[in-house]
Amino acid sequence: MDVLTWTIERRMQLAERAEVLRRELAETDAELARLEAAEVVFGQGAEATDGGRQSSPTVEPGPDPERVVATPGAAGMRLIPDREEGMGTEALTPEYRRIMEIVTTAPGPVKAKDVALALGRENTPGKVEPVRGQLRKLPDRGWLTRTGSGRYLPR
Repeated sequence: MDVLTWTIERRMQLAERAEVLRRELAETDAELARLEAAEVVFGQGAEATDGGRQSSPTVEPGPDPERVVATPGAAGMRLIPDREEGMGTEALTPEYRRIMEIVTTAPGPVKAKDVALALGRENTPGKVEPVRGQLRKLPDRGWLTRTGSGRYLPR
């Protein structure tokens, strides 16, 4: 075997190995992003419940002692209601209203990264993934339209 043939074969072997490593790296990066997002969500949950030592309140007493006012997200109450004809964004929580404002004022379809940046968050997977999760809920409830490329438009 001459040197040229050996060099070509070795280069092809290394190119194949590099491709396998690139795929493994992409999979590892994706898993890392998911874990960072989960860490953020669990951290927020721990903060909301004082590190898990206290249960978070689900209801608050109203002015009438016989009447109890539930907060959004409490006792199975949805944070994002199904959109009905004539319903405005006032039915949403303040954070979801802000997301809707960003999407509706954008000149075209927006990505989760764009919304996260507009919300003042960093462009890291741990900060973008929670926004992506919030954005995914809005089309399911009729508030936005999701394109095939993961971008969002007003409905």
